[in-house]
Amino acid sequence: MRTGLLTEGGYPYASGDAGLWCDRLVRGLGQHEFDLYALSRSRHQEEQGLLPLPPQVTRVRTAPLWTAEGDGGAVGYGRRARRRFTEHYGELAGAVCAAADGSASGTVADRFASALYGLAELAREEGGLGAALRSDLGVRTLERACRAPGAPRTAREARVADLLTVTGHLERALRPLSLDWYGEDALGAADLCHATSGGPAALPGLLARHFCGVPLLVTEYGVHLRAHYLGQGPGAAPAVRALLAAFHGRLATEIYRRAEILTPGNAHARRWQERCGADRARIRTVYPGMAADGFTEAGESPDRADPDTLVWVGRVEPAKDLVSLLHAFAEVRRREPGARLRIVGSPGGPEGTAYLGHCRALAAQLFPDEAEGAHAVGCNPVSFDEIGSPDAPTLPEVYASGAVVVLSSVVEGFPTGLIEAMFCGRATVSTDAGAVVEVIGGTGLVVPPRNPRALADACVALLRDPERRARLGAAARARALELFTVEQNVAAFHGIYLEIVSHCPVRRDLLDASGAPLPFAAPAESHVPAHWPATPTWALPTTEPAR
Repeated sequence: MRTGLLTEGGYPYASGDAGLWCDRLVRGLGQHEFDLYALSRSRHQEEQGLLPLPPQVTRVRTAPLWTAEGDGGAVGYGRRARRRFTEHYGELAGAVCAAADGSASGTVADRFASALYGLAELAREEGGLGAALRSDLGVRTLERACRAPGAPRTAREARVADLLTVTGHLERALRPLSLDWYGEDALGAADLCHATSGGPAALPGLLARHFCGVPLLVTEYGVHLRAHYLGQGPGAAPAVRALLAAFHGRLATEIYRRAEILTPGNAHARRWQERCGADRARIRTVYPGMAADGFTEAGESPDRADPDTLVWVGRVEPAKDLVSLLHAFAEVRRREPGARLRIVGSPGGPEGTAYLGHCRALAAQLFPDEAEGAHAVGCNPVSFDEIGSPDAPTLPEVYASGAVVVLSSVVEGFPTGLIEAMFCGRATVSTDAGAVVEVIGGTGLVVPPRNPRALADACVALLRDPERRARLGAAARARALELFTVEQNVAAFHGIYLEIVSHCPVRRDLLDASGAPLPFAAPAESHVPAHWPATPTWALPTTEPAR
């Protein structure tokens, strides 16, 4: 089976979580062929080069989303093409404006879809959309839709600067429409398109389905629409936020309508998809696969933990709410004077750096350096480290050093750090955010977010009860090994690939090297050698005499 794997900002370039997941999937499905179609987000990402790829990857094609000039920048439309562009882009902008007030009617969704595919066909014939989308004609078309009767107030109040901002965003998001990936020598030759996220990454899959009938599978471990909402900072103008939210909402709806199967990574993502109109019957939850081998030693040696140490691991940023954790630890220290807290992680960007400085200052204020006697050197019960430092060389050693692992987030997607702690057999205390409850499943303590007192109570309860810690840690490790390993993830996708292709056989009459039809080139049928009677034999009256 040939699979077109669609990525954005990750594999085969990035080495983050998304890249690792894709690499493990491709290597685990060695019986299939993969063509990689990657949308890159930055020049730096491309300059780093490709990761080492397994032999089943037969092709890699990339397209940038970061360049200032989009594809088709030199395309000049004739009169007929300009008229078609105005018609289709006007329809798409009208659907975006109609949806900006939260409307989710089928009429608006159909209008958006028709305009989207109309623009794709125009781009295919004329060589691209970039110049037209950035042109004065494109801005005026968007402005007319915003000023049309029935448009929401936020759209009508859009200023020229707002329209230019929205235009730039739409041009980048719609760049996949202008790519030359949709012929029989590219995605059209695939048996299946697998988009590893929603949004722009799934657009090539939509077009391969539209032009060539290739079935589409969409995996979302972080819902693209939710990420867009969270990424819109308070500094964005109301008109920009409303219009972009409407566009991404309409795009998500179309992706969910056309995908053969959706595979969210957890129930939290699944609920987002269902709210956007996804059919529940076509959703299969597939948990991310994580390598458990590196955590085996820590998981099988629970006695290595310091019984008085709490551990927090993650990326330092305001959403992790370390301020509440520090206030909770102040209460823990009041009740358990020997307790210590290890915060291990690096800041996430400039905002995270500033937040880390604030947390260090708060820790110094809440916990002045302590010394056992007049001639001893004082130290703070809260320590800050990064992975790779002398005191925190590896993740397994960090988790193994503590008796309880704590998560204090107010916003959380799929908590990979909790799964790592579960692989290590550690008891956990977490806030109820994102998919935390689904991951923990009764093997740890969960408290409300932004509640330092509840967080402190749960931590003290586990610090004072080593038998309970051991019981919860063992149960957590068993759950993680059952649900969250690479092996279960690969096996799930192998079954889903076969399910999709068996229901959506390829339409081409292709032969392999020996002249035999390719697998899945025709739907499975039952060939009956003879005529079946209208009444089955078991239903006929018996001729055996009564006794």
